[in-house]
Amino acid sequence: MRTLFVTGGAGFIGSNFVRMVLDEHADTTVVNLDSLTYAGNLENLKGYTDNPRHTFVKGDICDARLVEQIVQRHNIDAIINFAAESHVDRSLVEPGVFIETNVKGTLTLLKIALEKKMERFVQISTDEVYGSLGPEGYFTEQTPLSPNSPYSASKAAADMLVQAYGHSWDLRYNITRCSNNYGPYHFPEKMIPLMINNALNDKELPVYGDGLQVRDWLYVQDHCTAIWKVLTEGRPNTVYNIGGNNEKTNLEVVRLILERLGKPDTLIRHVTDRPGHDRRYAIDSSKIMTELGWKPSVSFEEGIAKTIDWYLSHSDWLGRIVSGQYQSYYEQMYAGR
Repeated sequence: MRTLFVTGGAGFIGSNFVRMVLDEHADTTVVNLDSLTYAGNLENLKGYTDNPRHTFVKGDICDARLVEQIVQRHNIDAIINFAAESHVDRSLVEPGVFIETNVKGTLTLLKIALEKKMERFVQISTDEVYGSLGPEGYFTEQTPLSPNSPYSASKAAADMLVQAYGHSWDLRYNITRCSNNYGPYHFPEKMIPLMINNALNDKELPVYGDGLQVRDWLYVQDHCTAIWKVLTEGRPNTVYNIGGNNEKTNLEVVRLILERLGKPDTLIRHVTDRPGHDRRYAIDSSKIMTELGWKPSVSFEEGIAKTIDWYLSHSDWLGRIVSGQYQSYYEQMYAGR
């Protein structure tokens, strides 16, 4: 029986990964650590919290004593680190929080992984560490890191710490760098769920600048299967890019959502762009495809339809998420823009 220590497992990608592991891999148990900040939600694990192969612990990855206790008590084989502050806009307002969690938290995990001689440490990173692309070309694993926001800078720093532990002390690690994820349980500060929620409520859809920023979209379940491939079959001390091969401008995505929901384009409102907004991201996933036989299985058109349908059928979840603190955040981000 393999025992995984999943950090940030009540967040968007982490909870999807936990559910996939428990559903598809009966020989694996999961110990799930999440501090349950605004984006971490035990409702994301409804139906799984009582699974005998799943143990949930509320806590912070910066808490070295707690992390060590968990590792000792559960005889952990590998760490998969999803825990992170992940929203660029928030990082522009509170960069210190991102350094604390994304850098110091990763360092805490690395120290214990090395001490306990873990089989593998998998760092879940982002294509944003590469910076911004022009109209052509793709990010490869050899692309130099050139982060342009406090968020991406904190993730790049964490990646480099992981590599340093591998180089200096032979820690067996992998780093995965994914393109933009979307799908069920996505907190509605991010573009796709934000636009779905606003459209459902006939509110204006705030589009940064001209809306022609390009992103490669990856359905979250495809991302989870790729991470499993890396964990179980990936070459140690290797970086793998994970992309969806679905490049879309932000404006294209917004219009697809409106069309699917039968809402008018007049709901679109162009607002002042955020500082330093990267123009284009695009991932070359050929390495993971060639070495591990993984490829995305969900087209964007199929994925966005499934995502919208999920939000329509989970209106209670969405309603609870967007109440209270979220409203204050929304006003702070978009009022006056």
